[in-house]
Amino acid sequence: MAQTYIHRRRSDVEPVPCPCGSSTRLVTRADTDVANLHVTHITDSRKHYHRKSDEFYYILTGSGTMELGDDAVDLEPGVALFIPRGIPHRGYGDFEAVIFGVPAAEHDDEFFAD
Repeated sequence: MAQTYIHRRRSDVEPVPCPCGSSTRLVTRADTDVANLHVTHITDSRKHYHRKSDEFYYILTGSGTMELGDDAVDLEPGVALFIPRGIPHRGYGDFEAVIFGVPAAEHDDEFFAD
């Protein structure tokens, strides 16, 4: 029978460096093109945008700021953000976020805005 679901523990996935900090990529495009799910520790990311994926952020721990185009919003645990494709964004401070990309992010769909 073909696998119809994904079951993965965070502790079983090695974090990888990324332009945002360090990302534990629990579900990626290699698993499904529907969405990706990453838990990312962000201290100072580069301003970037995506052409093909929208992103949802949910702040788990810490605090910081997210620049969204020309705006900036404060981040703390419990804050949710929706960032449509094409909006340049950058997080800084020291926080951990669950990030969903819809549809699942493609490796080459990250463009730096600075």
